[in-house]
Amino acid sequence: MDCGFYLYGIFPDAIPSTIAIKGLDSQPVYSQVIDGLSFLYSEAKQEKYLASRRNLLSHEKVLEQAMQEGFRTLLPLRFGLVVKSWDTVIIQLIKPYKEKLEELFQKLHDTREVSIKIFWNPKAELQAMMESNPSLKQQRDQMEGKALSMEEVIHIGQLIESNLTARKQSVIQTFFNELKPLANEVVESDPMTEDMIYNAAFLIPWDKESLFSERVEAIDQQFGERLRIRYNNFTAPYTFAQINA
Repeated sequence: MDCGFYLYGIFPDAIPSTIAIKGLDSQPVYSQVIDGLSFLYSEAKQEKYLASRRNLLSHEKVLEQAMQEGFRTLLPLRFGLVVKSWDTVIIQLIKPYKEKLEELFQKLHDTREVSIKIFWNPKAELQAMMESNPSLKQQRDQMEGKALSMEEVIHIGQLIESNLTARKQSVIQTFFNELKPLANEVVESDPMTEDMIYNAAFLIPWDKESLFSERVEAIDQQFGERLRIRYNNFTAPYTFAQINA
């Protein structure tokens, strides 16, 4: 049963009407040109798609394969967007947001999104911080086994927290200082776990990825086993494709 069109993303120029990519439900992927913009789509076999890992990966794979085919400037659309007709696209997206779409395409021209997630071991960092700060370590050690007032507990806790925060910020600043000059834009997000200390996406010129990757590797070598770095070197620019209504 056909339920309309499942939309993946938009390109600023006309692209081939048929692309050798399979989308959701293993459907062929096509492009539809509307008002000069190319919409990447496949026939929708469901009215609503479950945000399962399999479906999400299929959505992302279509976009990444299209970019790897040479269609570099892409405005990705959110997962699960099904429309009944192309008139819906014209009325609800193109007409009200055409100017904003053009601005986004200028920003995203020939770029890709890469992301960095940095992890450390909080216990190991706390121990290393104490070893590098004898005065603070002495204060803490002197309090062990004593009945402390609330003020004393708060005071030593704040000292430890501020020193650990400074240690964390030093790591983050090293990454930022080295990588920001290669990026057109950076979006920093909240860490997702206790041991994650930095979570950021970088919008970089397509051809600077190899240099970006080299710098990530160099910083990784600098910190050795102290950090774990998760580097995603290629994705559609979701983080930077926000339309502000």
